[in-house]
Amino acid sequence: MKTLNLPADQELELICMIVNFGKGSAAVKIAKQCQVTGGTVVLGRGTIKNRVLEFLELNDSRKEIVLMIAEKTTANRALETLNKELALHKPNHGIALSFSVADLFGHTSCPSQDNKEKRGEQDIMYQAVFTIVDKGNAEDVIRAANKAGARGGTIINARGSGIHETQTLFSMPIEPEKEMVMIICKATLTDSIVTSIKEDIRIDEPGKGIIFILDVNKTYGLY
Repeated sequence: MKTLNLPADQELELICMIVNFGKGSAAVKIAKQCQVTGGTVVLGRGTIKNRVLEFLELNDSRKEIVLMIAEKTTANRALETLNKELALHKPNHGIALSFSVADLFGHTSCPSQDNKEKRGEQDIMYQAVFTIVDKGNAEDVIRAANKAGARGGTIINARGSGIHETQTLFSMPIEPEKEMVMIICKATLTDSIVTSIKEDIRIDEPGKGIIFILDVNKTYGLY
C-alpha cells in the first residue's frame, strides 16, 4: 500500500469488507478504480459462536476480509461503488463497514494522538479494537480482552493483495506470521479492554505488536 500524504485537516477512514472466498482481490481492484491506493486481504475465524459473529458473517472460515485505508471522501465514493458493483444489498453477497481512525499504539513512527478533536464530538456507540501480534499470541489477546468485558473477537491471518507490492497497514508490514485480532465492543468498554491487552501483552515493548482503535461509521450489506 502506498504511503498516504494528506493535509492535517483531512480524515482517514478504514474500509472493512467481508466477502465470499475469492472475492477479495476483485474488491481491491474496484476500490483502486476509485483512487484507493491498495489493500490487504485476510482470512478470519471467530473465537466464539454467537449472534454478533453470525450477523457479521465471521463464523464462516470461507470468507475474506478486505482492509483498505483512504481519505474520507475517497472512502465514501469507493463504498458506494463497491456496494453497487458487488451487489451488497443482496443477501450473502458480503458486507462493508467504514471506521474512523481513533487512536494508534505501539508504533514509534506514528505516535498516539486524539483524533476525536479533529473530527468533532460524535455519539459513537461501538468501536473496533484491532491488535496485531506475532502468530500464536492472538489467544492471549482474546483472554486479556475478555477479562475487561469483551465477549470474544475474530482472529485473522493476513496475506498481501499483490505479489509484487509490499503491503502495509499504518506502515507496519502485515505478514503471514502475524495475527490480527478484531474485537467489536461498546465504546464505554474500549479503554478497559485496551488497557488489559496492553498490560498482559506488554504491547509498549518493542516488537510486541500494535493496537489501533476505530469508530464504526457507515455499513453496507447488514440486515
